[in-house]
Amino acid sequence: MNRLGRLARLGLTLGTAVALAIGLTSSAEAATGRIRYFSSAGQEFRIDNPPDNVCINLQARARTLVNETNKTVSYFFGANCTNFTGNLAPGRAVAYQNPLSVRVIG
Repeated sequence: MNRLGRLARLGLTLGTAVALAIGLTSSAEAATGRIRYFSSAGQEFRIDNPPDNVCINLQARARTLVNETNKTVSYFFGANCTNFTGNLAPGRAVAYQNPLSVRVIG
């Protein structure tokens, strides 16, 4: 009987761990699609399926910023989402605003 009790507790522990892992991974929100941007030298960069409400510092100041996601993107002149510049609706692009960071806002 003691052996059966230990097996039941082990099964319950494993089941709880699996449920927590699945629940935590499925609750993360992300935009579908990508943000593309181009440096002043014409180099292209991409951010695929960016997470919601997370500030993303760009690898270079963006001369052109293209929102190819299904959510609105805020863009900022400074790093770490400082100096808000504007919002970019899905399917839209902006040039010569020179952002250095972005955030998906939904």
